[in-house]
Amino acid sequence: MLKNYTGPLFIITAALLWALDGVIRRHLYSLPPITIIFFEHLFGFIILLPFVYKSIFKTDLTKHEWFLIILISALSGLLGTLFFTTALLKVHFISFSVVFLLQKLQPIFAITTASIFLKEKLDRRYIVWAVLALVSAYFVTFKNGAVNWETGEGTIIAALFALGAAFAWGSSTTFSKMLLTKVEAKVSTFYRFLFTLFLALPLLLIMGKGATLSAPTAPQFGLFALIAVSTGMVALLIYYKGLARTPVHITTILELTFPFIAILIDMILYKTVLAPTQWVAAILLVFAIYKIAKLRENI
Repeated sequence: MLKNYTGPLFIITAALLWALDGVIRRHLYSLPPITIIFFEHLFGFIILLPFVYKSIFKTDLTKHEWFLIILISALSGLLGTLFFTTALLKVHFISFSVVFLLQKLQPIFAITTASIFLKEKLDRRYIVWAVLALVSAYFVTFKNGAVNWETGEGTIIAALFALGAAFAWGSSTTFSKMLLTKVEAKVSTFYRFLFTLFLALPLLLIMGKGATLSAPTAPQFGLFALIAVSTGMVALLIYYKGLARTPVHITTILELTFPFIAILIDMILYKTVLAPTQWVAAILLVFAIYKIAKLRENI
């Protein structure tokens, strides 16, 4: 029975690491988003290479698998992170309401693409708990359910970028699932980091940010290394191991542990006081995630 829960546990562990990622990245906001993407993938690639090179030489990939790797790298590794970070910059990192609200649409894209490409069927039990999880995640994120749309100039552009991030990450979950049925998680992780580097470097130069390659300070380079061995490469490897064992429509809801964990981190580190509605929503979210994880037994 334990093996039925290993996939969801890996997904939740990755979500925990991604929640911690925000704490680390607070010290990197002086750098352009594309520069951050380049260096975090460079460090991850360098650290991962010694552990996977033997598996790489033993793995023969088809044209279809190469296509999926490039597509995942472009969507998740490059565009998703770039769009989301740009959306935050557009609202000056003050009000995140619009950005996070639209990012919560990510499961819709994941579930839709999974039903189209993977033919995953949705039963009534999943739909009930998925709706509860989505609603709970919304109230965990927004105190008393109030969304502040008055984010000033750039709100519409920020909203479009956030919607783009939701699509990139959500659809990438499905394409990653398709790849993991044929390719080991560690090999998939390696190639995703490699191809994201190939895509990020020319984009960085085209955007005129080449000079920023020498901008990071020694402490910031240390943070890139820390991201690689925790919230970046390692978290992605754990996530892929979970995704290989878990259907997309369950995976994408389990990822909603992120807002609950983020609220707890905010409370502990930054002394943010939760509203009663957030506590109730957090409890409902955990319960819904537990019920969704139990569905794994019958799949």
